[in-house]
Amino acid sequence: MVALMALKGALPIWVCAKTAAGQQVHVGCPDSGARTCGFGLNLSAEVGSGRPRKWECLSAGVLAQRAITPVEDEKPQTSGLESSGAIERTRQEEAKGFHKDLSLLPKPLSALDLYSKSNDGSKVRVAYQGVPGAYSEAAALKAYPNCETVPCEEFEAAFKAVELWLVDKAVLPIENSVGGSIHRNYDLLLRHRLHIVGEVQLQVNHCLLGLPGTRKEDIKRVLSHPQALAQCEMTLMALGVVRIGTEDTAGAAQIVASKGVREAGAVASSRAAEIYGLDILAEKIQDDDDNITRFLILAREPIIPGTDRPFKTSIVFTLEEGPGVLFKALAVFALRNINLTKIESRPQRKRPLRVVDDSNKGSAKYFDYLFYIDFEASMAEPRAQLALGHLQEFASFLRVLGCYPSDIIPWSDSLST
Repeated sequence: MVALMALKGALPIWVCAKTAAGQQVHVGCPDSGARTCGFGLNLSAEVGSGRPRKWECLSAGVLAQRAITPVEDEKPQTSGLESSGAIERTRQEEAKGFHKDLSLLPKPLSALDLYSKSNDGSKVRVAYQGVPGAYSEAAALKAYPNCETVPCEEFEAAFKAVELWLVDKAVLPIENSVGGSIHRNYDLLLRHRLHIVGEVQLQVNHCLLGLPGTRKEDIKRVLSHPQALAQCEMTLMALGVVRIGTEDTAGAAQIVASKGVREAGAVASSRAAEIYGLDILAEKIQDDDDNITRFLILAREPIIPGTDRPFKTSIVFTLEEGPGVLFKALAVFALRNINLTKIESRPQRKRPLRVVDDSNKGSAKYFDYLFYIDFEASMAEPRAQLALGHLQEFASFLRVLGCYPSDIIPWSDSLST
């Protein structure tokens, strides 16, 4: 039986649990170890960078503890002497060709940072991965034009910032029309108990940035996120430059600006050039003009599904081994004329291998996978409820990640950007 709404303020968490008759279980989220990713950078050389359970709706109040008292953010106190020092540093940077004091930019929030400014409700605080000028920040500003953006060092830090009530929402990339899926964020969606409440589709326009006065021909090394470098492969090959991977595009621009090496460039946005005082040496250097990144908006609480506008629903499930099981699972949507917009498979972290004794010669090993699906229907529609009820017959685990309004980038915007 499909539960759609929260009763008297209880927040729905969608999970699946199949147990023996009469048994009740609490269903948790498959966990996976977090890994931090770092990059070493040297501008003088290239750097390589449960068993099955029945579907039920549990209250978020049972599954998660909320922070009650907001905590204060650690803000460094600036004395008059320190202010004079900042002015002097700014003058020195201007003498080197910059007009930006990078120390004044927001400090990225780390996964271990447990402090935040108390929120007076005047602005929505939105976390994103990267530093100011990142495409993720642009997506957050598109979704919430008057929001306060909070940079985070890692994707998981953004998830935790929402869970710890440091911010209201997080905006994180999930797929790109050229580079494909962001697998790390798919894994984190399952590990954390956040809800998808919206999506943002952002047109990506990569620019080649350099120090003021630098020519494109002077660039010998280019820094950027590995996906951005791959999306500009033809242009960078024509320039004959060495490519160096970094955490994000705006971070690459920040490094170029702070190091002051004239033969180093960055692939980033035009806004990053403005923030870090760099020149735009070339625009729209991506190989594919229709380069769009889709971002998910995550929150602690789900939104109420509606039918007044196009909605999407995102789910994750696992299947028992057997011939045609995946076909049967997908058929539940086709039978009800529900369009699938995304199918992604990820290996189960806890149980990556399945052993099946099907012969006397030994045992066969198969990979166990999680299947992520986005479909165009609201959970308020009977057809969506019936489809998930039907899917339950084949799924050993099923969870609704979110039901949210679709974001469609206008065709005119795609051509003009």
